Amino acid sequence: MPRTHYVYILANKYNNALYIGVTNNLRERVYQHKHTEAFSHTSRYNITKLVYFESFEYVEKAIAREKQLKGGSRGRKDALINEHNPTWRELKP
Repeated sequence: MPRTHYVYILANKYNNALYIGVTNNLRERVYQHKHTEAFSHTSRYNITKLVYFESFEYVEKAIAREKQLKGGSRGRKDALINEHNPTWRELKP
């Protein structure tokens, strides 16, 4: 059975810090970001709000997209989020 893979962007409360990741279980991964106690970039800056995601059939395409997004400017990331989620509301995985 094929799996769905996701590239996602999380933001903090003030939308001034972002995190981009890839996973095959978006719901579980967002939960982990919200409830982690380990010291990490997302816990340090309280980056827990899912503001954007894309789905892919093949993990290779998801990873390539993640790299593309991470390599882009902050302005391009903001524009992508604004295009699909202009109020930066928290999305449900």
